[in-house]
Amino acid sequence: MTSARYPSLQNRVVLVTGGGSGIGAAIVEAFCAQGARVAFLDIDEASAAALLERLRASGAAPLFRRCDLADVAALRDTVAAIAREAGAIRVLVNNAARDDRHRIEDVTPELWDRIMAVNLRHQFFAAQAVAPGMAAAGGGSIINLGSISWMIGQGGMPGYVTAKAAITGLTRTLARDLGPQQIRVNSVLPGWVMTERQLKLWVTPEAETQIMERQCRKRKLMPRDIASMVLFLAADDSAMCTNQGYVVDGGWV
Repeated sequence: MTSARYPSLQNRVVLVTGGGSGIGAAIVEAFCAQGARVAFLDIDEASAAALLERLRASGAAPLFRRCDLADVAALRDTVAAIAREAGAIRVLVNNAARDDRHRIEDVTPELWDRIMAVNLRHQFFAAQAVAPGMAAAGGGSIINLGSISWMIGQGGMPGYVTAKAAITGLTRTLARDLGPQQIRVNSVLPGWVMTERQLKLWVTPEAETQIMERQCRKRKLMPRDIASMVLFLAADDSAMCTNQGYVVDGGWV
């Protein structure tokens, strides 16, 4: 699939959370191909190392920092260190998440808080951390990764679905508050994306049949499909797009 070229992304400093694998890795790779100055965070050092090796072989030089996004103090320190090294962060992609299945009867208060920390809380604190630098640099774009799970009433993971629904509200309030500082905030809501994790854990033959029945487009949704939307929302071409949620699901909802 041929991607559009966005001249405004050349040399732009981009930070991607959860960028070591899956959708995040596709986003990192797509920004590198645009000539952006890319940094990414992940807790999985092995996956990050494999991505770095592949990208550096093609001439890209992304910056990787290990960070547990549930540790807000560590997140703040890491974001500040990246800004000192790479320059003002003009694009933040809040991608990191973990869609572990869990039953209602098994959820404790501690597990609930952990699910929110991994899937929701860090998006706010990452945005909070980059906003002053973005404003000082003349503005920027924050892109929050949500999900269609709450739109279709997905069962089997109530904490995750709640967190993903909340990202829509977070996006809209951040867009309102940060708009006067020339910072745009949007969300991207993917459908069922065929990442390695999904294929290994959840995508059964029965699930594939359901996907083809529900989607209007009869092909599998791939990480690069999400990355393409993220690129557009990061570039100046989407200058007047903010406070919105963009569904990329092959027409499921």
